Amino acid sequence: MITKKEVQRIAKLARLGITKKEEEMFQKELSSILDYFIFLKKADTSLVEPTFRPSEYFLKEEFGKTREDRQETQPAEKINKLRDAFPEKEKDYLKVKSIL
Repeated sequence: MITKKEVQRIAKLARLGITKKEEEMFQKELSSILDYFIFLKKADTSLVEPTFRPSEYFLKEEFGKTREDRQETQPAEKINKLRDAFPEKEKDYLKVKSIL
């Protein structure tokens, strides 16, 4: 069981101001949470396959490879149609609202 001193230390680290009544409540609650972890640690998981193994994912050959940059050109008529539909223009620039 967690001691009151440990509860006070945890509260201080979390910057929580707790009363004596809350201190006792947290002592019981934290102890039950830790007891549950002990219960889970004892559970037999030998027949359960992991659903994800990060080490295998990061060791794959594809991981870390970057795609090749390429420029896709659009037909000039499509570009001109988009420019004509733009509400405001100034010289060769398309004018947009300020975001800041």
